[in-house]
Amino acid sequence: MGEGAEYKSDLKKEKVLKALLEDPILSDVPKNPSLEDVETLIGLELGSAMRISVLKLDSTSLDVIVMNTATVKVLKLAIKKKVNYMEQSSMGHRHISWKSVWANYCLSFDNNKLLNDDDALQDLGVRNNSQVHFVPYVMTKESRRHSKRRNHRFFHGLSKLF
Repeated sequence: MGEGAEYKSDLKKEKVLKALLEDPILSDVPKNPSLEDVETLIGLELGSAMRISVLKLDSTSLDVIVMNTATVKVLKLAIKKKVNYMEQSSMGHRHISWKSVWANYCLSFDNNKLLNDDDALQDLGVRNNSQVHFVPYVMTKESRRHSKRRNHRFFHGLSKLF
């Protein structure tokens, strides 16, 4: 097969893929899906993945899809990926400090805060079509170590000014 024939074949594949992605049945497929995105969507259809609705503080929600074996950390990464994709497609690139988000908010399911990233979602009762919520995260005194360091850096910087 010559170079021209390969180019025509690739062009034809791109047109077919573009037409498929514009089909309303495939509306939940991202515009430039990764292999992982496609595998997760196939898993949802086969029952090995779950769709989770995430209720944000402004009462809007977004849906993410994760495998049934996913942990809290995987859910957080799926939320980050979905939000970044939505932000980029609607407003261009806008930086969100996810470190700050997770320092001030956490996810909650069935009135239980999902604080341990290593916990399996299914062990916490999260199933297909479950809804998790963003809730403010107030640290207990035992887990405030990083806050003390942050305050120390802040006051250390102030002492240099006086």
